[in-house]
Amino acid sequence: MTNRLKEKYTSEIVPALTEKFDYTSIMAVPKVDKIVINMGVGDALNNSKNLDKAVAELALISGQKPIITKAKKSVAAFRLREGQSIGAKVTLRGERMYEFLDKLVTVSLPRVRDFHGVSNKAFDGRGNYTLGVKEQLIFPEITYDDVDKVRGMDIVIVTTANTDEESHELLKQLGMPFAK
Repeated sequence: MTNRLKEKYTSEIVPALTEKFDYTSIMAVPKVDKIVINMGVGDALNNSKNLDKAVAELALISGQKPIITKAKKSVAAFRLREGQSIGAKVTLRGERMYEFLDKLVTVSLPRVRDFHGVSNKAFDGRGNYTLGVKEQLIFPEITYDDVDKVRGMDIVIVTTANTDEESHELLKQLGMPFAK
């Protein structure tokens, strides 16, 4: 069983991008390399159960066990010490990555209230795209009754594209709903 989005990429998107940007080789065509989902849990300092719940929710959303991120520096203003657990992240590659991207574009993003498309300005200059999600409730795996606190997350889509224009075109072809 191959993924719907991966099939679309090989059959439709590669020829379209090759034609638009005049690539000489199929290997030069940009592709999605990985997706990193990061969830910062600032209230984990006072209550470690909050971090466990965030890790469980991230595992449900991604279908993969997240790793717990630790503070790199001590910040006195936040009562934060170096090495304290303050978040969770998961890196998706291959089949899981395509499944997550498909779910994000077709199911989750349309569930956002007052949604007019994602920003066109969230590219980093090297072809990577960062998307902030305000609440985890937009994902179909999360049931509303089990959520104790609404948490946001950052979704970083890393592509092999060299420019933002190539990356924008790739994501647009993959179905990312950019704002008009």
